[in-house]
Amino acid sequence: MRKRPDPFLVADSLGLDFLNSIATPVDEPVEWLGSGEDLLAWLAYAKLVPVEVLEGFRGSAMPGELDAVAAQARALREWFRKFVLDNKGKPLRSSALQQLGPLNRILERDDEYTQLVKRERTDPFGTSGLVLRSVRRWRSPDTLLLPIATALSELVANEDFAYVKACEGPVCTLLFLDKTHSRARRWCSMSTCGNRAKQAAHRQRVRESDR
Repeated sequence: MRKRPDPFLVADSLGLDFLNSIATPVDEPVEWLGSGEDLLAWLAYAKLVPVEVLEGFRGSAMPGELDAVAAQARALREWFRKFVLDNKGKPLRSSALQQLGPLNRILERDDEYTQLVKRERTDPFGTSGLVLRSVRRWRSPDTLLLPIATALSELVANEDFAYVKACEGPVCTLLFLDKTHSRARRWCSMSTCGNRAKQAAHRQRVRESDR
């Protein structure tokens, strides 16, 4: 069995990276959220949930509970993918709010607050030794959906959907946010689909020159 690669975090948007948690980068679809354990691993890799929280749920969840949350995450992913594909390439209008009820219903379950904590020594900003940090109460495994929903809502609220693009690789299904200065990004990554396109163009030029 082919070893599954690390998740692709190439979208310049965690919300789109979540959509890319199932992808066809080469020839076969790869699923990174196939089970509860997969979901924990993806959240850890994306640094969306503290490792100690993930370990706590790994040890305390009832049998099948994390798998059920992973199924909810997959359903959320595919629902939001349709929203993105329907709206990408153009500015998002306020009327899109009518389509986003499911996302708002997840967000309203959040139990987050701010708290004063010590400023890290590696944090050079500010003159106070204290800083405000957001803290979330992780009451049950389904709260693992909350940071995902936050990432999706930040994409919707803070980014221009005119620059949400699909990789131009012939079989690649990855989405990304084009933050390049020229807004001319075409590939999920130059090291994968970009190089394949260059190689294909080179082979085509060779074939034409041999005629």
